[in-house]
Amino acid sequence: MSEKLRIYLQPTPVRIWHWLNAFGIITLCVTGVQIRFPEHIVIFDSYRSAILLHNTAGLVVAVSFSLWFFYYGIVARSMAKLYVPTVKDLQTGIVRQMKFYFLTYFLGWKNPHHATPKDKFNPMQKSAYLAIMFVLVPLVSLTGITLTNVAFLRDFVVMVGGLKILMNIHFILASSLCAFLFTHIYLATLGQTFFAYFKPMLTGWEEVEDDHHHEHSAP
Repeated sequence: MSEKLRIYLQPTPVRIWHWLNAFGIITLCVTGVQIRFPEHIVIFDSYRSAILLHNTAGLVVAVSFSLWFFYYGIVARSMAKLYVPTVKDLQTGIVRQMKFYFLTYFLGWKNPHHATPKDKFNPMQKSAYLAIMFVLVPLVSLTGITLTNVAFLRDFVVMVGGLKILMNIHFILASSLCAFLFTHIYLATLGQTFFAYFKPMLTGWEEVEDDHHHEHSAP
C-alpha cells in the first residue's frame, strides 16, 4: 500500500480567488435566469432585485478576475507555465486525459496527470481554462458592462448589431460559462475519493502517493 504524502497545492490567494469566483458565477447564473425569463422563473422578490444582485455579482467576478490575473501574471509569474498547453499536451496529453475521464476512470485506472505546485493542471484543464479565462470571461464581462451602460456605449452597441443582438451574445456566452461550471464540479469528483479534489481548495493541501511526489512532501 502506497504511503501518503501532502503537498501544498493551493496558496491562500488562489483559494480566496476561487471561492469568490465560484459564488459570483453561481449568483450570476441564478439571477440571469430570472432576468432572461421573468415571466416563467421568479427566484427573487422583484425583477429589479435580480438585476441589482446580478450587477453586483458581475462586479465581484470582475474584481476576482483582476486578482487572479495580478497574482499569476505579476506575483507568481507562472501564468504561461500553468495555463498554456505545451506541444506535448496538444499532441498526446489531451487525448490521454480524455481517455481517462471517459473510460479508464470507470475501470479503476489512475489519473495520468499528477498535480504539483508547478504543474497543477492536466492538458484538458489547461486548454479549458485558457479558453475560459482569456476568452469567455472577458467577453462575458465586456458584454455585461456594455448592457449596464447602454447609453454611454451606444456606438459599441450599434457596432455589434443592436441591443437585442448584444443581449443574445451575452446570454450565449453566459450559458457556456454556466455549462462549464457544472462540468467543472463533476470532474472535481473524479479523485481517489469524492471530495479529494475539493479539499485543496479548502485547506490548500492535497494528499498524493509518494512515488510521484518525493520532492514535494510536507515538512
